Amino acid sequence: MFAAENGLKGDPRLQGISQAIRVVPHFPKPGIMFQDITTLLLDHKAFKDTVDIFVDRYRGMNISVVAGVEARGFMFGPSIALAIGAKFVPLRKPRKLPGEVISEAYDLEYGNDCLEMQIDAVKPGERALIIDDLVATGGTLSAAIRLLERMGAEVVECGCVVGLREVKGQRRLNGKPLYILVEPRQLDGCF
Repeated sequence: MFAAENGLKGDPRLQGISQAIRVVPHFPKPGIMFQDITTLLLDHKAFKDTVDIFVDRYRGMNISVVAGVEARGFMFGPSIALAIGAKFVPLRKPRKLPGEVISEAYDLEYGNDCLEMQIDAVKPGERALIIDDLVATGGTLSAAIRLLERMGAEVVECGCVVGLREVKGQRRLNGKPLYILVEPRQLDGCF
């Protein structure tokens, strides 16, 4: 569900967030319109508004874990976790975490990848929120859900800054709600 369809219709913060995201055509490969959130991070107001919207949504939902997907989920997740009184759990690429980890492989549009989490990061019954910057196919979020559920956590929702109107892989999310702030921007004249 999009924020504009859930009580934020006409909220100027959403337009500010969308406008703060730079679109880089044909990156990392031809035909991709890369949604570069680094420019959003450089815009203090848009960055704060992004975090504030997520915090307003998740405060009071008894979430004890905010899991951020490497790497851009790390940019929003810790701030959200602090504001709602939850711990932050990084979901990392292989061989980046010390200690014992569990892994979950997943498919991408142009290959495959893997996420890892330390086995003692979450406890059974904890309520978890997964944060990432963008969702397209749902593969990464699906792997994150499986990791957390394997350790007994209850995934409450997945939240992303940018997402397609029709997430191609929403069925991969195993019925978990998906909350998206804005749709991807396009450049005029670029297809």
